[in-house]
Amino acid sequence: MKEGTGKMSSGESVTTMAKGQAKVRTKRKSTLRDYTEAVVIAVVLTLFIRTFIIQAFKIPTGSMEDTLLVGDFLFVNKFLFGASVPFVDVHLPQVRDPHRGDIIVFKYPNDPSRDFIKRVIGTPGDTLQIKNKVVYINGERIDEPYAKFTNSHIRPPSYRNTQIYPPGAGNRDNYGPYVVPADHYFMMGDNRDNSDDSRFWGPLSRDLIKGKALFIYWSWNGDKLRPRVNRLGRLIH
Repeated sequence: MKEGTGKMSSGESVTTMAKGQAKVRTKRKSTLRDYTEAVVIAVVLTLFIRTFIIQAFKIPTGSMEDTLLVGDFLFVNKFLFGASVPFVDVHLPQVRDPHRGDIIVFKYPNDPSRDFIKRVIGTPGDTLQIKNKVVYINGERIDEPYAKFTNSHIRPPSYRNTQIYPPGAGNRDNYGPYVVPADHYFMMGDNRDNSDDSRFWGPLSRDLIKGKALFIYWSWNGDKLRPRVNRLGRLIH
């Protein structure tokens, strides 16, 4: 601006415009950086929570009916039993060991790429036996109000199913006695006549456990094409 004229020279005008444009570009870069940082932080937190704390799981089959139905979506607590660290054979410290009656999600022993969900029936050192569909642990009958049976036929103890583990242990209705090994758990579905479980593929190794089922956050009835509103928020036990 020339002295006394009150007017701005062309050189000063260009310089002012350049500074203004630089401020706009800086502001845009700052805004873009803020959004980028927010997205990165959100992704990292999501991955951290999903890997080490809680994970969603969908029920694909009827092996846990009527406790869990096909189309139930639930959250799984991975922190309780010590979540595994990806890419290395390491687990975080656990809060406690799985207890009898816990419903847990785990890697299927015959195909670790698949997730299964069953109930813990036998813990390490337990002697498990099934007599006419009734489960006994260490010689005592256990109360199982959750167990469902869809087939009234009982296979006799003399019938040896070649698909049962271990060979010669009996069949789905009369099984054992069988001692659960150390660091292993005997898993069974609540729908006892329609469950691929430890009776067929053996005890579950501790390091295949992913977490304990918590509650149902969504449920979809595929047959009627509508949500099961009465199941939302239901605790799993």
